[in-house]
Amino acid sequence: MTAEPLVHVVGLRKAFATQVVLDDVALDVRAGEAVALLGPNGAGKTTLLRILATLARPTRGTARVAGHDCVREAERVRAHVALVGHGTWVYDDLTALENLKFWATLGGHAADAATLQAALAAVELERVAGARVRTFSLGMKRRLALARLALARPRALLLDEPFAALDQSAGKWLQARLAAFKAAGVAVLLTTHSFGRGLGIADRVAILAGGRVVLDTPAAALTADDLRRLYALHVDEA
Repeated sequence: MTAEPLVHVVGLRKAFATQVVLDDVALDVRAGEAVALLGPNGAGKTTLLRILATLARPTRGTARVAGHDCVREAERVRAHVALVGHGTWVYDDLTALENLKFWATLGGHAADAATLQAALAAVELERVAGARVRTFSLGMKRRLALARLALARPRALLLDEPFAALDQSAGKWLQARLAAFKAAGVAVLLTTHSFGRGLGIADRVAILAGGRVVLDTPAAALTADDLRRLYALHVDEA
């Protein structure tokens, strides 16, 4: 029998008053698989990630992570999921090292000096470990937020526009890190507006438009130009 997907969404609906954001969404992500989720602004991509991370409740339908219901078993889901949001969620008054130590302690990860320094080195911030984050550029703050991935051991990884504001070096690091997560059997779901970088890590590409998944296709045979044409076709029709 095929194992249940690590991320399993079926019949998912989310409405805010009379505004329907997600409408009968179905999507699976299996262990060791990465799915790039594309769609226009307001399509519901971030809302879907927030539901899977237990930060929002669906109006109807089912969302499960690692076999646990995101509403009824929220605490169990949180033990298996890591979310890297579109914002950096860093504390400007703390140093880079203090930020990372706080996240590690909060998440129950190793917080010894060597582990923390290695995580900062992975995103090339070890030289500014003692600097206040208020002095960082936006790109540096994004790198610091991504350093959490070097500490996390999730079964499902959710990323909202992870390549935004990253320079070429940080973008390559992130792609390599996501490949390592996949190799370890982690399910990866990321939203992106970058066709090239989205294809670089994805096994499948899904397009969300009009509140629904209007396309879900293997990424292997797609070029960036193919994806642009499919995106224009399906988004315009939604």
